[in-house]
Amino acid sequence: MPYKVTPWYRRKRGTQVKTDYACQHTRSVVKHRTERKSSCKSVSQVQAQATEAMAEPAYTIPEFRQRTTEGTEEYQRVATNVSKGLSVIQEEIHRMRMVTKAQVDSLAIQREVKERMTKRTDWLDEIPKMPDFVLALRPHTVWEKTPIKLFCTVQGNPRPVVKWYKGGVPVDPLSAPGKYKIENKYGVHSLIISRCVVSDTAEYSAVATNPHGTATSMATVTVKRPAGGGELCHLGLVPHLTEIHPSKLEISLLDRFSISFGQEGGAISLMCTMVVVPDLPNVPPIAQWYRDDKLLKPSQLVEMFVGGGVARLTLPHLAKDDEGLYTLRIFTKDGTAEHSAYLFVSDAAPSAPGAPGAPMSVKAYDVNADYVLVAWKPPNTVNEAAITGYFVDRCEAGGDTWVQCNDAPVKVCKYPVHGLSVGHSYHFRVRAVNSAGISRPSRKSDKVTALDAAENERLQGKEEVIKIEGKYDIVIKDDDLEGYVTIPGEPTDLHASEVFKSYVVLSWKPPSPRGRAPLWYVIEKCIAGTGAWQRINTAVKLHSPRYPVFDLQDGHKYQFRVYSVNMYGSSEASAPSGPVQKVDEDGVPSAPGQVVATRNTKSSVFVQWEAPKVPKNLIGYYIDGRVVGAKEWFPCNHKPFRHNRFVVHGLTPGESYVFRVQAVNIFGLSDESQESSPIAVEPALATPSAPFGITMLSSDGSSITLAWKSPKHCGGSKVSAYYIDRRDADGLVWKEVNLEAVTERVCTVDNLTEGNFYEFKVQAANMAGVGVPSVPSAPMKCEAWNMEEPGPAYDLSFSEVRSHSLVILWKAPFYTGASAVTGYFVDMAKKGSSEFTTLNEEAVSHRYLQVSGLEEGETYVFRVRAVNTKGVGKASQVSEPVCARALPGTKEIEAGVDEETGDIFLSLEACEICEESKFVWSKNYKPIGDCPRVSVTSKGRTSRLTFTNPDKDDLGKYSVVVTDTDGVSASHTLTEDALNTMLELSHAIRHPVVPLKHGLNYEILEKGHVRFWLQAVKLSPSVSYRFIVNDKEVTSGEGQKISHDVATGVIQMTVDLFTRANEGTYTVQIHDGKAKTQSSLVLVGDVFKAALKEAEFQRKEHIRKQGPHFSEYLYFTIADDCTVMLACKVANVQKDTAFRWYKEEDEIVPETPPNVMSGACALPIPLFSRKDQGVYKAVLSDNRGKDTSTFDISGQAFDDIINAIAQIAGASASELVLQCTPEGIRLQCYMSYYTEEMKTVWKHKESKIASSEKMRIGGTAEMAWMQICDPTDKEKGNYSIEISDGVKTHTRTFDLSGQAYTDAYEEYLRLKAAAFAEKNRGRVVGGLPDVVTIMEEKSLSLTCTVWGEPTPEVTWFKNEQEVASNEHTKVTFDGGKFASLVINKVTPDDSGKYSINVRNKYGGEFVEITVSVYRHGEQIPEPKLGQAKTPTATPAATPAATPVPKSPAPPSKTPTPTPSKSQTPAPSMKSPTPASTPSSTPVPKSPTPSQRSPTPASSRGAKSPTPTRSIKSPTPPRK
Repeated sequence: MPYKVTPWYRRKRGTQVKTDYACQHTRSVVKHRTERKSSCKSVSQVQAQATEAMAEPAYTIPEFRQRTTEGTEEYQRVATNVSKGLSVIQEEIHRMRMVTKAQVDSLAIQREVKERMTKRTDWLDEIPKMPDFVLALRPHTVWEKTPIKLFCTVQGNPRPVVKWYKGGVPVDPLSAPGKYKIENKYGVHSLIISRCVVSDTAEYSAVATNPHGTATSMATVTVKRPAGGGELCHLGLVPHLTEIHPSKLEISLLDRFSISFGQEGGAISLMCTMVVVPDLPNVPPIAQWYRDDKLLKPSQLVEMFVGGGVARLTLPHLAKDDEGLYTLRIFTKDGTAEHSAYLFVSDAAPSAPGAPGAPMSVKAYDVNADYVLVAWKPPNTVNEAAITGYFVDRCEAGGDTWVQCNDAPVKVCKYPVHGLSVGHSYHFRVRAVNSAGISRPSRKSDKVTALDAAENERLQGKEEVIKIEGKYDIVIKDDDLEGYVTIPGEPTDLHASEVFKSYVVLSWKPPSPRGRAPLWYVIEKCIAGTGAWQRINTAVKLHSPRYPVFDLQDGHKYQFRVYSVNMYGSSEASAPSGPVQKVDEDGVPSAPGQVVATRNTKSSVFVQWEAPKVPKNLIGYYIDGRVVGAKEWFPCNHKPFRHNRFVVHGLTPGESYVFRVQAVNIFGLSDESQESSPIAVEPALATPSAPFGITMLSSDGSSITLAWKSPKHCGGSKVSAYYIDRRDADGLVWKEVNLEAVTERVCTVDNLTEGNFYEFKVQAANMAGVGVPSVPSAPMKCEAWNMEEPGPAYDLSFSEVRSHSLVILWKAPFYTGASAVTGYFVDMAKKGSSEFTTLNEEAVSHRYLQVSGLEEGETYVFRVRAVNTKGVGKASQVSEPVCARALPGTKEIEAGVDEETGDIFLSLEACEICEESKFVWSKNYKPIGDCPRVSVTSKGRTSRLTFTNPDKDDLGKYSVVVTDTDGVSASHTLTEDALNTMLELSHAIRHPVVPLKHGLNYEILEKGHVRFWLQAVKLSPSVSYRFIVNDKEVTSGEGQKISHDVATGVIQMTVDLFTRANEGTYTVQIHDGKAKTQSSLVLVGDVFKAALKEAEFQRKEHIRKQGPHFSEYLYFTIADDCTVMLACKVANVQKDTAFRWYKEEDEIVPETPPNVMSGACALPIPLFSRKDQGVYKAVLSDNRGKDTSTFDISGQAFDDIINAIAQIAGASASELVLQCTPEGIRLQCYMSYYTEEMKTVWKHKESKIASSEKMRIGGTAEMAWMQICDPTDKEKGNYSIEISDGVKTHTRTFDLSGQAYTDAYEEYLRLKAAAFAEKNRGRVVGGLPDVVTIMEEKSLSLTCTVWGEPTPEVTWFKNEQEVASNEHTKVTFDGGKFASLVINKVTPDDSGKYSINVRNKYGGEFVEITVSVYRHGEQIPEPKLGQAKTPTATPAATPAATPVPKSPAPPSKTPTPTPSKSQTPAPSMKSPTPASTPSSTPVPKSPTPSQRSPTPASSRGAKSPTPTRSIKSPTPPRK
């Protein structure tokens, strides 16, 4: 809609009369209700009345038109004023009489011709006739890309069917959508080809066919291509096409864009549809878009499109700069077609809560080489804190890096930016600052380039023309003269162009002459009157004749002067400026004056205000609104509005608002104006629109009963009367029907002539006057109805219109026919369609129908047919079109119960309402009216229907309609279940109980006290209650304490000493206002015994905790290395508190004494196994008492510990490792700890392996193993070990097959052979010491047992030289087992290193003995080889040595060193050991293996099949 605002005092009401006579007549009718009201008559109506008066000179004034004295005076006054133009009116009336007579004669002739033609047509229709082309096809020649229309007219009986062909091929529009269009209107057949191409050149034919024959019409179409556009058609002539200018088009606007609302950062499109005649694709209309009367140009921010019957403007990146009045102007044949509407753009979400909105309209002025002045408009601050300043940012064109120009916020909406680079282009933006934060940035300004305007003017400067003898012109430019200037002149006109609190801008004119050398300026300042000049721009070369000065002190006046400088030198100083002083920035306008708000439409208000008395360069105004009763204000506009009147849109219909206004200039916003008076959002008061839908309900031959529909717009006031006029269908004069106002929309018109046709029109009236008359009805014949079927239903209306459903209502027929109406059928059709569908298969007896299954957004029409026993009657008049779409903000009826009174009610909050609106409630679509069962109350936008005594009689469907709205309505079906639920809630409200979160319960406290408690949902401070125990009320006193807490709703009683006497029933009774409740607890029998036992335990626990005690009793944990830790926590301990560990009453003394002061003690049990089972006890004691904690490691506890160990061990288990031994192949799994009590299962090919001689299972603390003894091919396959911790099973696998088995088997055979050789090789099995010390002259016997299979060879050596047997040294080897070396009477020469070499084919052993001989009286030498000292051998009793026998014999008198027991293998114990002399002192030594033997000697005594550490595979890394 056009945004045109007319002041109230200039408005003309819609009912304003055209003559004083009509005005007087209207006043008279308003004053006297019993008199006839007249409509606002047009000039044509006055002329019609004058014509009637001239035709009947004997006309007498009816009695009802007799005027009062006041009316007579008024009439005389009007007659005096009208008399001057009476002659003119008489001439016009005479002319109109002649024209009317001619029209009547013409109508009579046309009627006669029509009747005769109808008779002739009926006669001709009976004659068969073959097709005949009355108008044949014509050839056409057109340009390429233009449309063409071939048409023809054909006759025939019956009507022929026409088909189109191109070159003999049928034309199919579906084969090329949009290419062809075939039409048949009023007997004219046409083929339309859009956007012809050269290939459309062909012969086209139309073939008409009926049962009596066929006719054909052909024509050639030639399509030409313009010169240079490609190959021309083969036909030679080029058609001449008249150029159609867009301004010659006939354009009518259809759907127009309305008031729109957008948000910063969003996008919006404004669109108008139109009809263009002729519609040529290559000639679109000329459309112009304006914002606030400024022409818009296409850009990145504005997109325009015209064509296809649409004119569209798209704003893809909305900002508040885009807010304003948008106008579309299209040039047409008759001038221009225009449409305007306002676009509102609101602020986007703030960058921080409470931050202001973004500034707008950022522009750059006074652009120079290194200076530009940036200005903007301030944002509106409604509920935010006031703006304290602005930051200005700049960005070079083409980049995206923004640089802040000012360090401190500037307080005015201007800022001089200096320091720009000459020739560079920039964009600018602004951000507002307040106490809450910084706003979002504004839209960036247009691009500006930093150039020196004075320099451009100089280079393109003035020209001086000198004429020589009038023939030659000599042109001299100013720049030509500048070449002779070196030192520039001084600047002139130095003044302050901008003076603000924060800065001052100096401006001057460049020097003249200035020279061609680059020029810059130097500025000096001084305090006025001092003459102490000081240079300002010391660090920057200034190229522009503008400069902002920021560092001026308050209260001082300054003077300035400027020098021009170039490469040749400096000019003289300019004349000093006048004194300049910073001024205060309190330059906001004064507050606007009185604000007046008036009605405009149902969603807008017209606001006017007085301009501020002190405008101070006003930019515009901001208007704020507030709902009456609310605290928060909202902005009505987001960009300063220039005028002092504004239409506020987007308001809630029926709501009341107040408004205020602020004036805006560069310094900010003024104070708020005074608030306007509250105003409700309703349409402005006007006369109602015309009624419509006049229909005839019945006729008896002398009267006709009419009905009509209410005006679509009541004019802001209730329609109080209707006036009906009638006339003969063939007459021109309207006659009034009713003298008194008709309040219903049904009226019976009497005194009619039977058989005549009549037309009727109706006018509606309200308190503003009588509205315009309706369109005359269709002619209605006055004849008696005698059909047996019922007449038409009437007054079709709609309720509860939603996206997919609605309810249609109607009134019963006025004429019922031969019997009463028994039901109704409802038909529906889409708008524009004549195909109606009956919605109900069986007739409904009630006068409403719920229609469902509608398409959202589709428009439908309906009609109703009444039924009686004789049949289906005449259909009603078709309803007004209704769109299946709910009104915005539509709400449904809510059923509820009043929290205060308990009343059951139905409530509706209307989304739209006006001052005259009423809520009309119905049950089953019958108005309720005054009914004792319900009461209706309305307040504001909400209406409530309250049930008095609800029961089953109140069940049904309730609906409500809000009058004088666009169809606000809703319904709700009250079911029995819903009613019962609400009755229960109502009873609970009317008979309230204190709701409880928890009923009465008990709790055993720490000291053995027992707490009885309950918790209510809510308690008031005035609550009262009492405890009753075994039917006796107890009060707070000794032994029990009673209390409550309002905040938590807890009521409690604490019993200090709970004994057997406390067994019984406990009850709490609560009264809180009107509400009450009680809760009981039965504490007897086993329940009481359990409570008593717990109380006694807690009492003992309290006593126990007075001394040292366990805060946590013994429990176990497992360390990462699988050490079991028995742990506990202690409390209330002292330094002298003792802590002891016991197992089965035996005290355990750990390596680390327990530290009770740490609060925790632990006993480690490493390498946990079944031997660690037992009862463990921890005892804590001191002089205050003693506490004990036990832990039984057996049964389930033992299993839990093993499972816990298995969990850690299983997680750390390595993959299976292959290890070969002489006995077989071994699979090993390393883990942090292993014990046989762990649940481990070995499997071979998914079959469990049991330990046997073939498959041995074992392990150590570090690993679990499974050995395959004497492996064969049967043992090939996949092996796995499963370690279960009771919850999870840890599995490791090894595939012993293929090459892995082959390699392992070969290694096993090698080790087996090596073991056999080691077992049978020659070796010394015992008897020899490492060191022998002996006195000279004694006999030394070195005897040992050797073994080997076969029997080994024995060789003795001294100092690596073989010893030969002689008298001094005797070597013997008896029985293949005993080897001896006897030296008689040793001398010091016998000292040295002796060795024996025992060897057979499998290997041997080399053992060394060190012999030391000392003289008598010498100190016994220390033993060597790092061995401990041994006792010196006792010499033999006989002076001479006894020879060693050759065969084994009992020990001789000469002692022999005896090897240690642990070093002698079991087989050697059966053979006698040779004795040594008493003087010998042997040092035991393990046999040393020879260098050939790979197996260590320690393996001789090993009984376990476990291989030695030296042959283990490297342990894999832990997992």
